[in-house]
Amino acid sequence: MNIHEYQAKALLRSYGAPVSDGRAVMKAEDAKTAAGELDGPLWVVKAQIHAGGRGKGHFKEAEAGEKGGVRLAKSVEEAAEEAKKMLGKTLVTHQTGPAGKQVNRIYIEDGSDIERELYLALLVDRQTSRISFVCSTEGGMDIEEVAAETPEKILSFSVDPATGYQPFHGRRIAFALGLEGAQVKQCVKLMGILYTAFVEKDMEMLEINPLIVMTNGELKVLDAKLGFDGNALYRQPDVSNLRDETEEDPKELQASKYDLNYIALDGEIGCMVNGAGLAMATMDIIKLYGAEPANFLDVGGGATKEKVTEAFKIITSDPNVKGILVNIFGGIMRCDVIAEGVVAAVKEVGLKVPLVVRLEGTNVDKGKDIINNSGLDVIAADDLKDGAQKIVKAVKG
Repeated sequence: MNIHEYQAKALLRSYGAPVSDGRAVMKAEDAKTAAGELDGPLWVVKAQIHAGGRGKGHFKEAEAGEKGGVRLAKSVEEAAEEAKKMLGKTLVTHQTGPAGKQVNRIYIEDGSDIERELYLALLVDRQTSRISFVCSTEGGMDIEEVAAETPEKILSFSVDPATGYQPFHGRRIAFALGLEGAQVKQCVKLMGILYTAFVEKDMEMLEINPLIVMTNGELKVLDAKLGFDGNALYRQPDVSNLRDETEEDPKELQASKYDLNYIALDGEIGCMVNGAGLAMATMDIIKLYGAEPANFLDVGGGATKEKVTEAFKIITSDPNVKGILVNIFGGIMRCDVIAEGVVAAVKEVGLKVPLVVRLEGTNVDKGKDIINNSGLDVIAADDLKDGAQKIVKAVKG
């Protein structure tokens, strides 16, 4: 789960991290009051969406000469006007794709005197199963180019969980970032704060871009992006309360309410599979035969008829879906339960695209009987290869 920048900064501030004073604005009429509560003399007005690249982004409705989703203002009135221009508009960045995201929240904060921009992140390293620090002297909006063109400018190392964070980790980062004197001590303290927050709040990713050195020599967290482990939210109620459902794909949001593992993709063939490995194999073989999957959907080993019905409805709600492949290998999951769910869903929402069903395993004969006697126009498949070839052929004509 992701949260907005202003929420991330509030959380980090609660742990003692140095961040600017700011106010979140949801209504245009509140922008002037919010800006007036800050000291100035420079205000930064930031669009709040769950995507990076806001500074280089553009609004679909922008007038000639308008800037991106991060703007500077030299007065309370100007800050309020910039906020009004962005609220309700659609911001397009390299991470949102061409559709963009609607800006429903604005963050207005005090400006900072920047001397240097640095990059810092903490993340879970899947290879070592440890928390890793990533840092670079090349912070700012072009960090992706730095990673691609000059990776030697990025330092990455993991922390041994047996010892946890130690001051020498912070000093290593400080020296890599070219910090000197009192800045080293600040860095050691800040890295400890971030590591503690990362562990205690079950984060998957903490990115600060940029971490700045101000003209007075102090370090400050100028931007923050936090991602949390969805499987641990049950023990993080304060984090769960920060969820902004308007930033999430409606299909993925609906799937989460039924404990379905669903991720929307850009293809044309919807997939309903049990088991993450089988789901990935199904997606791969669809690509192998010349088509693209429209989603990843694992109904799990303990799916009920109701879950399967809801999964099918979510797939068919995607206008990009031109065909559906149901691929079930029944171990814990019973084929007859899947079949009953598919039949119930089709009768409820209808079937306007080709449907290929491959069943194998527990109660497979019962499952096939349910499908065959349902009166549905279903294409039967003998195995995964056969199913992929048939659905691709049906979709491609």
